[in-house]
Amino acid sequence: MTKFHKRLWTGLAIMALLTPLGIYLPRQFGAGEAWGEWGTETLEKMLGFVPEGMKKIADLWKAPVADYNFGEGGSYGAQALSYIGSAILGIAVAALILYLISKFLVKHGK
Repeated sequence: MTKFHKRLWTGLAIMALLTPLGIYLPRQFGAGEAWGEWGTETLEKMLGFVPEGMKKIADLWKAPVADYNFGEGGSYGAQALSYIGSAILGIAVAALILYLISKFLVKHGK
């Protein structure tokens, strides 16, 4: 593993460990949901309506780990662990996809 790879994985690990800030900081500052992660109900409250295009595709995708949480509610510690687990899962899936794409491109690029 090169020095660059070590730094990359270290940075990703640090970011994964910092993901519980996404729970703590909004609570600390009285913020609502993360900007742009609104569902149709929140948009209807904010705008008074839901755009037609969004209504059509709202149920098209369901997140594999809803709200980055493996359980329902739970303590702050349990939610923090779920956030870290979700981050690790996301990093692993993204790394696997990039690895497979690179192997495919190298194999078929020659």
